[in-house]
This record gives sequence, C-alpha cells and structure tokens, in this order.
Amino acid sequence: MSVKKILISQNVPSNMTPFEALKEKFGVEIDFFPFFKIETLSSREFRSQRVNLSEYTAVVFSSRAAIDAYFVLCEDARFKVPETMKYFCTTELVANYLQKHIVFRKRKIFSGDGTPASIVKLIGSKHQGEKFLVTTSDSSNATALTELFDKAGLDYTVAELVKSVYQDLTSLDLSSYDMLVLYNRSDVESLFHSYPEFSQGALKIVSYGRSVVKAIEDSGLQISLQAPTPEAPSVSKALELYLQNQV
Repeated sequence: MSVKKILISQNVPSNMTPFEALKEKFGVEIDFFPFFKIETLSSREFRSQRVNLSEYTAVVFSSRAAIDAYFVLCEDARFKVPETMKYFCTTELVANYLQKHIVFRKRKIFSGDGTPASIVKLIGSKHQGEKFLVTTSDSSNATALTELFDKAGLDYTVAELVKSVYQDLTSLDLSSYDMLVLYNRSDVESLFHSYPEFSQGALKIVSYGRSVVKAIEDSGLQISLQAPTPEAPSVSKALELYLQNQV
C-alpha cells in the first residue's frame, strides 16, 4: 500500500519548507498534531522529590522546557539564583535559550554537542567540585549521563522538573492515515490513553529517536522505518527516502 497521508506527532514546525517539498514532489498529505504537551511540575509535585534548589552550584539542562521550569520553580521557592550558578547544556541551542532568563555575559554557561560524554568533558577537572542538579522530565531517561557522572565521581542529584500531559486524540481519525511518526515514549502512551484498544492494522509507524523504539515495541506495534540515520538525519529526509522507494 502506498503512503498518501502522514500524521506527525509534533507541533507544526517553524520551518515547513522540507515538508512542503514532500507534498509537492510526492503528492502526500502531512498533518501535525502533538500527542502530549509539557508542563512544569507544581510546587507540591516538585517538593515531593525533596530537592533543595539552593544546595546546587551547577545545573544540567537538556531542553528549553526544563529551563523554563527551573526558573519558575526557583521563583515559587523564593530562591534567587546566584550569578555564580554554572549552567551545562546538552547543545548550543539549549544554552542560547537561557538568555530568556539570565544575562548571558554575567553567567558561566557551557554547551555540549548533544551527547552525555560532551557534558562530562566540559566539566572536566575544573568543575569537578560543583554540586550538580541534573534536570529531567517524566518521559526522559538520564541513565546515560548519570552513569558517566558516577564514573567521574561527580556529586549530583536527578530531579524531574516537567511532566508530560496526554492530549485528547479522539478527534483524529487514525484509520485515515497511512503512516504515523512517533518521537517519544509519551507519544505511545498518549496514543493508548486515547485509544486503549488501538490496533495498528496497515498503519506504518516511523520511530524517530532511539528512546521511542522500545516503547513502540513493548506496545506490540511494528516499526516500518527508524530514524535518524546517517543518510536520513531528519524526519523529512527519512520520509523522502521512503517515499522515493515506493514510486
């Protein structure tokens, strides 16, 4: 069965150009609908983790949502973040987002290349004496990073700052789609939250990112296409290569 209609479990991207090109080249219809949204934990939910924000001298961020949540929770806790705080971000994109909350030139900000190893390398021996707060969400897994932190003998605490809230998907006619792109464990959970008896049928499923693969397989679903790969670093490129092969 050829693919004519695709559902992507994300918000409409700021750059639609590659997807518009796919529509024009292959005559496919592409819809975007986020399967879940990210919300900051309430003060009560955060306090249940027994994390005292004032005890930490460095924070590790892997997302912009975690940055927003951190400063909201600091304000709720009436903790004034000191100018001496050090920020270690997984990517430059995440690091640049800190400008929303702090004056860049007055702070110590470090950015990696997207890998856990790059964060540990940034810390090195120079920052080994810091007490790190590793920020996560309820749908993320920090094990790859914390294992390296343990090996390096770093002092850290993992704290969830944000949570995934399932979206109501019952307005979607999933049977009308030929392909579904899933990015996150919460995408899979949200799918079955709205459709407990969901049956894949002929629907082709694309997994984007390693973390979602296990969730898809554990749910009994079959994956038709996995990305990213060296040949297809983006969803749009993965779809292009797949659609080319069906022509």
